[in-house]
Amino acid sequence: MRTALTELLGVEHPIVGFNRSPAVVAAVTNAGGFGVLAASVYGPEELDAQLTWIEEQVGGKPYGVDLLVPEKFAPGDPADLVASMRAQIPQEHLDFVQRLLEKYDIPPAATADHQQVAASLTTPGALALLDTAFKHPISLIASALGTPPPELVSRARAAGIVTAALIGQAKHAERQIAAGVDVLVAQGTEAGGHTGTIATMVLTPEIVDIAGDRPVLAAGGIADGRQMAAALALGAAGVWCGSVWLSSAEDVAVQAIKNKFLAASSADTLRSPTRTGKPARQLRTAWHDEWAAPGSPAPLPLPLQPMLVDEAWQRIDAAAEAGHAGALELESFFVGQVVGSFRDIRPAGEITRTMAAECAARIRDLAGRLS
Repeated sequence: MRTALTELLGVEHPIVGFNRSPAVVAAVTNAGGFGVLAASVYGPEELDAQLTWIEEQVGGKPYGVDLLVPEKFAPGDPADLVASMRAQIPQEHLDFVQRLLEKYDIPPAATADHQQVAASLTTPGALALLDTAFKHPISLIASALGTPPPELVSRARAAGIVTAALIGQAKHAERQIAAGVDVLVAQGTEAGGHTGTIATMVLTPEIVDIAGDRPVLAAGGIADGRQMAAALALGAAGVWCGSVWLSSAEDVAVQAIKNKFLAASSADTLRSPTRTGKPARQLRTAWHDEWAAPGSPAPLPLPLQPMLVDEAWQRIDAAAEAGHAGALELESFFVGQVVGSFRDIRPAGEITRTMAAECAARIRDLAGRLS
């Protein structure tokens, strides 16, 4: 299949596979799609190692990285940014999280990294990851949570690297075009993670009409070839998929959350700021019910909320994997409404190839209906 995206990136299928797991990224790329690593979950040294591993697996095939570069976040002291931000967390919030963990009898984690996530979600932290990414032969760098800093766009252009940005409204697209971004990702509210309130079916053609000759990718609610064909019919040059890889064998999510995904329906997600400080779609569990209960504190802004809850989630994940009953009630992760279509765990390469084949078959079928 040929589209503006396949021509731009030199890939067989117009399928972008976004995931935090290097094995998923490599598998999607090796299956003819384009894997993109979620870099913000890593520190610079670990990101360097993960990108090196991906390159060893893909043998020169193209891949990319995605960074969370927030435009707005809580201010702090540049001399000690993370510590100064952590000091802004109210005692009320610390006490609430502690009581929640005690209520569900969550044991302490064997190890915990309290700094990495917080540092990565600040502009200096994101730029440090950017420096690491540009040391590798990436083909695309994507920016989420706002307009990318000018340094990202200029450095990418100088290196011949495609820039992409995730957007949820028309006004976001106009800002990204003004910033010089090459590819627009129209992410509908169905998507997992940080997302807005406009549906993919509405958002995609709106952004296509604004984008001019820039390729537009559709994101949100796309997990099979039928949905991919619909995205192409809306004018997209390809699809950006995230949630579907959570049902892949290579994804690093603990088995406990994968089991919950397989049992979930499309109605079992919600947009909530209780993990990052910004609305992000995730699987609804007792965690969200506790935060919504009367008397619970309001979530803090980015990056204070992830600083507050990251250790708690490390403990919940570890306990859930061990079968702890309380942790299983709380256990959740970012996932889109397509979670209701998950039936089994499959290799990421198989998901990629099946999606492409189903899309081609659907397009041929539709073409055959023309009189």
